[in-house]
Amino acid sequence: MGLLIYRQRSTYASPRPPDGANNCCRKFGQIPLRHLASHAFLVAKPVKLALYTLRNKQETVPVNAQAPVIEIKDLHKAYGALEVIKGVSVSAPKGHVISLIGSSGSGKSTLLRCCNLLEDSQQGEILFKGEPVIWKGEGHARRPADAAQVMRIRTNLSMVFQQFNLWSHMTILQNVMEAPLTVLKRDRAEVEKAARAYLDKVGIGDKCDVYPAQLSGGQQQRAAIARGLCMEPEALLFDEPTSALDPELEQEVVKVIKDLAAEGRTMLIVTHDMKLAADVSDHVIFLHQGLIEEQGPPDTLFGAPKSERLRGFLSATHAA
Repeated sequence: MGLLIYRQRSTYASPRPPDGANNCCRKFGQIPLRHLASHAFLVAKPVKLALYTLRNKQETVPVNAQAPVIEIKDLHKAYGALEVIKGVSVSAPKGHVISLIGSSGSGKSTLLRCCNLLEDSQQGEILFKGEPVIWKGEGHARRPADAAQVMRIRTNLSMVFQQFNLWSHMTILQNVMEAPLTVLKRDRAEVEKAARAYLDKVGIGDKCDVYPAQLSGGQQQRAAIARGLCMEPEALLFDEPTSALDPELEQEVVKVIKDLAAEGRTMLIVTHDMKLAADVSDHVIFLHQGLIEEQGPPDTLFGAPKSERLRGFLSATHAA
C-alpha cells in the first residue's frame, strides 16, 4: 500500500552503485566536549564565489554560493576490515530535505556522522558549500587536516541525535545557550534572546528553567532541536530523532520537523518513520548494505518502488 505524499519540489539524478555488501553494526557513545558544536549538484559553468567569515575568527574562506550545502562523493567508510559505506554519493541543496531510509545496519547513521566529521572516512570527498574537506593520510590513517575547517563545518551542521545528549546539570535554557556561548563566543544577552525564541518555536518556551530529568522524552528532543537551531546552522542533521520515543511523544517531534521543513530549512534526516520521510522530503535515499539501492522523489520511491529490496523493506515497515 502506497503512502500519501503531500509535497514534492525536485528530482535528482545519481548513478546507482553496484550491488553486494555486508550488514554492519554501529555503536554510539557520549558526545565529547570537543564535539559540542555538532549538537549541531555539480555546476558545469563557473560561478561567483562569496567570502564566508567566522564570527569568532579573523578568517575568510571562499565559498561557492550556488553549491549544495552538503555534498558527498563516492564515500567509503570501514571499521577495520568491515566496509560499511561502499561508494555513496549524496547532495543536499540549500532549502531541501533529504531523508535516508533503510534497515538497521545499512549505513544511514554512519553516513550522517561522516557528513559532520564525527566519523573519519577512508575514501571520497565531503564538501560544505563547495569547500572540500582537506585530508591528511590515506586509508584508515586518513584524518581531516585543518582543525579550523572542521570547527567551521561542525558549527554550521547542527546534529540532533537519537539520544538527546542534554547536559543533566544545566537547565534547558542553559543547554540551548551553551554552544553559541562557548564555541561561537557570542554575546550572552543576544544568545539568551535567541534561545528563548527557539524554545518557543519548538513549543517548550515555558520550560526554560527546568532540568532535563523533569521533561518527557519528546520535550527533551525538542530542546535538543532548539539547541541545534540556536547555532544558526546552514543545515540540520537528524539521526533517528523519534526512535527513542513512544508514539504519542513522537508526534510532538514530528510536528516540529515538519514545521522546519515548511520554513525551507536544509535537513538530512535518518529515519525509520516512512510517513515522516514521505511528508517532508524532497528526495529520499534507500540504503542497503552500505550502498544506494534506490533513490528519488518521495511519491516515486514510496508509490512505485523499482527494486525488490525496497518493496520488501516498505512491505515490512507497513506490516510493523
